[in-house]
Amino acid sequence: MPPVNPDSSSDSGLNLVLFTIPQSLLLQVGTASILLLLMAEKATVETLQAVGEATEELFRGDRLPILNFPDQNES
Repeated sequence: MPPVNPDSSSDSGLNLVLFTIPQSLLLQVGTASILLLLMAEKATVETLQAVGEATEELFRGDRLPILNFPDQNES
């Protein structure tokens, strides 16, 4: 099936008023942004896991001070 517009090519790109952005450039920018988002997601997960482990260590029972409570038998 021939293209609807015979003047268009397979690498026409995004036509703006003053210039045209090729499809290959749009694909490269899209790919780079997805890869950066995946790397940021991985770093965020690792950071949140480290923070969770640090707070778990902070609230451990053996690290808390021993409190002296009065005896219940005193009247």
